[in-house]
Amino acid sequence: MSFEPLTFTLIVKELTQRRLIMNFKRTLLTTLCISSLLACSTSPTGRNQLLFHSAGELNKMGAQSFEQMKQDVPISSDKAVNHFVQCVADQITKNVDSSVHQGEWEVVVFDSEQVNAFALPGGKIGIYTGILEVTENDDQLAAIMGHEVGHVIAQHSNERLSSGQLSQAALIIAGTAVAASDVDNEALWIAGLGLGIQYGILMPYGRTHETEADIIGQELMAKSGFNPQESVKLWQNMAKQSESSPPEFLSTHPSHQTRINGLTNNLKKTMPLYQGASFKPVCDKPIIPTPKKHEVATKS
Repeated sequence: MSFEPLTFTLIVKELTQRRLIMNFKRTLLTTLCISSLLACSTSPTGRNQLLFHSAGELNKMGAQSFEQMKQDVPISSDKAVNHFVQCVADQITKNVDSSVHQGEWEVVVFDSEQVNAFALPGGKIGIYTGILEVTENDDQLAAIMGHEVGHVIAQHSNERLSSGQLSQAALIIAGTAVAASDVDNEALWIAGLGLGIQYGILMPYGRTHETEADIIGQELMAKSGFNPQESVKLWQNMAKQSESSPPEFLSTHPSHQTRINGLTNNLKKTMPLYQGASFKPVCDKPIIPTPKKHEVATKS
């Protein structure tokens, strides 16, 4: 049996492409396996994690980012507002294990209309005055703060960076394999692979992190003497604030109703913690001045 020269060339090219793809899969699988063995850890809720970075590296990144934020975003000088936020932060942070951060936590109130807050490795907490308009009391601010600190406790920044590095490595390996196979629509292949990584790997991590931080945060606020039932009311308020939001499967965050349901179900665990707390703080919420508009956005 004989082949025409062109047909033979096409067959050889097809076999070469298949071999390259198989080699790529084996290389990627080996990389993932080695990474898993070297950096496997467990989150506070028992979920497996990949953590490539040391605490020192994350603390340094957190400190640098926080300093940059303080330069870029106006800081509130309102004494009553700062006292309110610091009052809640003092109770929340004293119940965070010293393995997460040793020493005082730095808390800054940013004068911005953004409805947002964040916490960073290295003991940094940022609260925007915009989110204080949504919170009705100290318990709801404690729910926000507990959630953000929950991200730090569970090392979500480390995990997100580590996952991004794996994804980048996969794209580089894939790009090499596709380029070597001389595929005509190389750009389309790479774009398709990038989209698959975004929605197949990275996007679900975001929702998992948020849900996990909700649970950790609710438990932290309860242990700190704040009523965990207010975390449910907080997200009911959030739902009213954002009438339109993307479908959950296209969002990095769970839907409001998903969060409300999860927090409600967790009350059976957190209400006893709240009732058994030795101290119930009272941090009176002041009148919140109209926050300034600012374009820089920070995601939790």
